[in-house]
Amino acid sequence: MKKIEIVIRPTKMEAVCSVLERNGYPGLMITEIQGHGKQKGLTQQWRGQEYKLTFLPKLKIEAVIKDKDIKAVLKEIRDSAFTGEIGDGKIFVSNVEDVVRIRTDERGESAL
Repeated sequence: MKKIEIVIRPTKMEAVCSVLERNGYPGLMITEIQGHGKQKGLTQQWRGQEYKLTFLPKLKIEAVIKDKDIKAVLKEIRDSAFTGEIGDGKIFVSNVEDVVRIRTDERGESAL
């Protein structure tokens, strides 16, 4: 199993959540976050004054995906979150050793 952490623009949340649900992964966690990448925010003008937004609003979506589905799910998520602009986000993938469903004590993929 793999845990994915998807950092995206807030406007792409519905599209990414639809991909996860369509692929059989309705269980997820969403966190509102702020951050920046290599561009270190962006500079804008308002009423003739220039100001810098150092941290931009993003969403982090976390889900656990079965190994057999990970490649296809990652491609669909990338396609649904893509705009081609700086700040589209990132997907972090890490191994999950085990999952335990607290209510039933199920373990492994059946606990998803």
